[in-house]
Amino acid sequence: MLDFLDISFTDILDVVLVAVLLYYVYKLLRGTVAINIFIGITIIFLMWKVTQALEMEMLSGILGALIGGGVVALIIVFQQEIRRFLLMLGSANFSSKRNFLKQLNFLKSEVKIEIDVDTLVSTCEAMGKTRTGALIVLERAQSLDFVKKSGDVMNAEVNRPILESIFFKNSPLHDGAIIIDGNKIVSTRVVLPLSDKELPTRFGLRHRAAVGITEKTDALCLAVSEETGKISYIKDGEFVLFENTFGLVETLKNDLT
Repeated sequence: MLDFLDISFTDILDVVLVAVLLYYVYKLLRGTVAINIFIGITIIFLMWKVTQALEMEMLSGILGALIGGGVVALIIVFQQEIRRFLLMLGSANFSSKRNFLKQLNFLKSEVKIEIDVDTLVSTCEAMGKTRTGALIVLERAQSLDFVKKSGDVMNAEVNRPILESIFFKNSPLHDGAIIIDGNKIVSTRVVLPLSDKELPTRFGLRHRAAVGITEKTDALCLAVSEETGKISYIKDGEFVLFENTFGLVETLKNDLT
């Protein structure tokens, strides 16, 4: 009668691995419309397992058929998220201690934000006032080596004079994007993949590139419009709304933890 209490090490490992997998899927979908679909699927799956355990054959059969027949539909709905998940797994560089620790950030109760977000946002605000266009990519867990190679290597601390000199319109470095990893500007003049998504006509190649890189990776982007001076924040291929620069700082800090 108490066979269900006979828990082995393999059972514990199984639960832990499933929990880790669900965490990464949730982290990947957090902030997107797809998170609601994911929660719905999780609820149906749990109901299926409960009805199986209670030997409710008819209901478990219906739920099992729903899950089995919906695999193709899920691949279609989550194609962007699946691609980002596979990129995340493929880009994990376990030979590098630093990258390995970045992958394990979820084990920490409190994660320190390395990037000087306040300086970054205040500099974007200043560049916006002078109509200086800028495209800034913030690297997170996934490696951006595949786009870094298209630009020039740099190893400079994030500060206002450096950022303003890079994006100054007569600077040889102002074309393309910069990539920030930790609190270092690691690459300039980077060419980013463009999104095929239909965007409003007021957005140009700078914003299309920001959407493109955030569709394919978990990176975050800040784009300053040369025409309007407005700052755009892009995450997961979507524009994130904020009321003022204080709200942008708080949103960025939250997304970087």
